[in-house]
Amino acid sequence: MEARINMFENEVAGKFVKRLVAASRPVEESTLPKATQELVKIRASQLNGCGVCLDMHTKDAAHAGETSLRLNMVAAWREATVFTEPERAALALAEEGTRLADGHHGVSDDTWADVRKHYDDEQVGALVSLVALINAWNRLNVIVRNPAGDYQPGMWS
Repeated sequence: MEARINMFENEVAGKFVKRLVAASRPVEESTLPKATQELVKIRASQLNGCGVCLDMHTKDAAHAGETSLRLNMVAAWREATVFTEPERAALALAEEGTRLADGHHGVSDDTWADVRKHYDDEQVGALVSLVALINAWNRLNVIVRNPAGDYQPGMWS
């Protein structure tokens, strides 16, 4: 499988990708736990069917010490006992913020209250930004059909 276009070689797409990378820095530098960041990226990428993002974020999470049990349970997080209450709130936000086009009415008041219960203002800002960013990355990669499977942890750092 080959991508429809190379996002890094295309002048406009390349500029856009560089700006998305820059936009992710405040989230990466925030106090939002790195494990939570990866779980949110994985869940949104599952929902959006983004293979290249799943490849990257599952490998990065494993490389950072995430267990295979937790990685394997992200898709069924509601039934899994391996996630903390704050992680569950973040995963709910990721799902509701990703499924906007599924006839969903956005993020519910209950989910928002749960997120506010577990995260401070900086972390909430990071979570909201992260959900928007990973959805943008997912859409770019799915549209151009970027292939998955060859990612090595840290190769795009």
